[in-house]
Amino acid sequence: MMQRLLCSALLAGFAALAQAQTSTAPAMAAAPAATTSPAKHDLAKRWVAVQDPALDNLARNVVELPARQLLAAAEPVLRGKVPADKREAVAKQLQDAARKYVDETTPAVRKRAQELGQSDLQASIEEKYTEDELRQIVTFFESPTFKKMQQTQPQIDQALQRKLVTEMQPTIEGKARALQVSMTKILGVAPPPAAASAGPASGNAGKAARPAAPAASKP
Repeated sequence: MMQRLLCSALLAGFAALAQAQTSTAPAMAAAPAATTSPAKHDLAKRWVAVQDPALDNLARNVVELPARQLLAAAEPVLRGKVPADKREAVAKQLQDAARKYVDETTPAVRKRAQELGQSDLQASIEEKYTEDELRQIVTFFESPTFKKMQQTQPQIDQALQRKLVTEMQPTIEGKARALQVSMTKILGVAPPPAAASAGPASGNAGKAARPAAPAASKP
């Protein structure tokens, strides 16, 4: 039972996250067909640079989702199967294993998030905003353009997140399965057999945080 629970937690997480993103997020816009002026290109680049911390948070959330689910799945076994005098030590081992997975996996996902920010995200920004609008956003967020940014930014963020998850899922899943094996060893149970395919997820498997709008700053 525990083996199936741990395996389903991982598979359900990816299925739920992918389903939520593909059902609500439009495809990331391609590079604008019209020629972009150097000034507009520079403004869009500066906007993306302001959002670097938000992109880092997005990448970390994508990586941490499987670890959170596996730790949650291990909790009942920890309470029911592990002697009381050993629970604290075993819980620390589980947390250490999850932290190691996050530390090893996050750099690659963060790097890809930054790359998508500089390509797809920047192209979408250049397509959706005029040069004057970009200048207002970058220079000062308290402007009539701010409302438009609030309306369009979630779509851009969701599309970026969906593409990041799609491209980095093999990396995350491989690391998460290694974490799963590590946790089953810590708990003293046999590792589950490899699943043929991910089944449909039930319930809310968790949401990756959407990057917040950047704070206003003057160039």
